[in-house]
Amino acid sequence: MRAAIFNFGRRIADTLSLRVLIFLALGFGAVAVPAYFAFNWVINSTVIQLGTLFAEKQVLYDRHRGLGALVREVSLAETLAGSQAIRDWALDEDNPVLARRGIAELEHFRQNFADHSYFFTIDTSGNYYFNDAANAYAGDQLRYAVDPQNPRDAWYFATKALGEGCHLNVDNDANLRVTKVWMNCVIREGQRVLGVLGTGIDLTDFIQEVVNVPQRGVLSMFVDRRGQVQAHRDENLVSLASLSAEMSDKRSVYSLVDGPEDKAVLQRLFESVTGEAALAQSAFVTIDGKQTLVGVGYLDKLGWYNVTLMDLDAIIDRRLFLPIGLLLVAVMALVTGLAMFVFKRAVLDRVKALEGVVRSARGGDYGPALSMGTGAQDEIGRLAASFTEMAAAVDDNTRLLEARVRERTRELEQLAFKDGQTGILNRRGFQAAHADASRSGAYGLLLVDIDRFKATNDTYGHAAGDTVVCEVARRIAGALGPKDSCARWGGDEFIVLLPECDPERLRSMAHAVMLAIDENPVRIEEARDIAVSVSAGACLAEAGDGLEIATDMADTALYMAKARGRNMVVVFDAELMQPPHSARG
Repeated sequence: MRAAIFNFGRRIADTLSLRVLIFLALGFGAVAVPAYFAFNWVINSTVIQLGTLFAEKQVLYDRHRGLGALVREVSLAETLAGSQAIRDWALDEDNPVLARRGIAELEHFRQNFADHSYFFTIDTSGNYYFNDAANAYAGDQLRYAVDPQNPRDAWYFATKALGEGCHLNVDNDANLRVTKVWMNCVIREGQRVLGVLGTGIDLTDFIQEVVNVPQRGVLSMFVDRRGQVQAHRDENLVSLASLSAEMSDKRSVYSLVDGPEDKAVLQRLFESVTGEAALAQSAFVTIDGKQTLVGVGYLDKLGWYNVTLMDLDAIIDRRLFLPIGLLLVAVMALVTGLAMFVFKRAVLDRVKALEGVVRSARGGDYGPALSMGTGAQDEIGRLAASFTEMAAAVDDNTRLLEARVRERTRELEQLAFKDGQTGILNRRGFQAAHADASRSGAYGLLLVDIDRFKATNDTYGHAAGDTVVCEVARRIAGALGPKDSCARWGGDEFIVLLPECDPERLRSMAHAVMLAIDENPVRIEEARDIAVSVSAGACLAEAGDGLEIATDMADTALYMAKARGRNMVVVFDAELMQPPHSARG
């Protein structure tokens, strides 16, 4: 045994190719061990990042789907509550002319409400007027009078005690599997309550769509502010007494996690999204002994959280990464074989040839030695010199190429921030301009939308519509100051940034933009003119406000401008457009 080991050691010492092979094997082995752990770390990090991104995007998607319908209905209800016809009727209910006008106003808005229903209670008499989607109570809208002694009418007197504006009330009937949100708008004349009106919207289909979607490894649910489950794929977990003081630990989202640390994680996520620090948050908790990714969002209009539990191992199969690992192993083996082949051709074969020359010289044959001479050294020298010259040439060419690439990159970066059709900024360019302006102080924001642009396309064709879009963009840009920016925000929607702005400048610039567009019609081909008007929503944002917050305010004002008849500017007023939220008792 010792002799065999000794002979193998001597063979290694005497064979250069074997030593190089062993060296390569040890080197690749030293690289393979940390590479294995690094590869697993990359896989785990990738899975976590992808899962976290998916969880938060899913939560945001569900949140915006749920709130989109509510925002529209609340805006309509607020507009109806501010109607002068409704207020006049509430002040003089017995006047038949005012009554007809008030009923006509209610019926007009009923057609636009998603539920096609309304209710209106006049405080002086307590009379409750109602009509439904089937128009079943046409001509007989007066149903009854509310009574403070009737528990079924307690909602009215509780709502009446609230401040002016619209207050949301969630009714979750777990037995009928129906979730309805009521919008109760209090109408006041000074300190006097004139009445309460509003409508409802059914969110049952939306909730069931989110909760019952069969996604592998994904479980969605809705919980209230106390953690009680309101909607879940397993009906046994739904809390039937969520609106009362009684709470069920077995029907709480906290009952799903394993320990108090996980409960604290959930509470931290709820507090984070409730405090508007972020629209969606995610973290890992332990459920049934397994790490599970939980994503949380807050539906502020409902006072609910949408919670998504994700089993990342079920969603992302780690075996998908196996081909990459096998590819790395194959590459390492191929590199080892190729390195040995190159070493043999470049070194071993030349050394073996030299050994043959030496043996020939020992035998008295100097021909091979003379044929090699110093030519080989001269050729290596010339090769080195040629390589040096080539490297110098390559370096010069590389520098020139890098300069051209940098120049082209700058050109492409400029193009990346411009809208190809109008030449003004696109969304990416506007976001960069907003990032600078929002750090400098208060700034103004305008959302400008071309009125009835679809009718222009339908009547004159899309080429004319493109001409209108480009001309409106040009006029907006021409009306702005040197520090202001404008961008194309959508197909026929533009956004304007006014740095270091105050209320007076916000209004003056908004009207300057409107005047620039309304001043002259747009000339299209064949000498035809198109009269163009726009609606604009304006808001004044504080330093540090995110772009999403500012655009939400401007978009709300734009919606009001369109609701009031278009071709006007509405400046966002937080007290009028963002009523406080409440839940009906």
